[in-house]
Amino acid sequence: MYAPFEHFSGLDMRVGRITAIEDFPEARKPAWKLTIDFGQEIGTKRSSAQIKDLYTKEDLLNRLIIGVVNFAPKQIGPFISECLTCGVNDEQGRVTLLSVDRDVPLGSRVY
Repeated sequence: MYAPFEHFSGLDMRVGRITAIEDFPEARKPAWKLTIDFGQEIGTKRSSAQIKDLYTKEDLLNRLIIGVVNFAPKQIGPFISECLTCGVNDEQGRVTLLSVDRDVPLGSRVY
């Protein structure tokens, strides 16, 4: 079964740079609180990401990632996540981040 292209085009997926990482001890599964800069048009957004088993703070700082920036904010415990940090599960169910392999302008749209 095919999904209409409009489903994909309705997602606003952008390139962002992780600028800050905080512990999130209240999370049910190990997670980081991320601050992500999506450039001048979008600005900075915060996200909760369950990626602690593969990524340290040092791994994440200044990393370019892909995020969905047009979802409604979501309450996750005491934290409000303003965007979705995109990733895929590996064989053990750990999340591997989607990223770009070259330096591109922050806020670049994913097509």
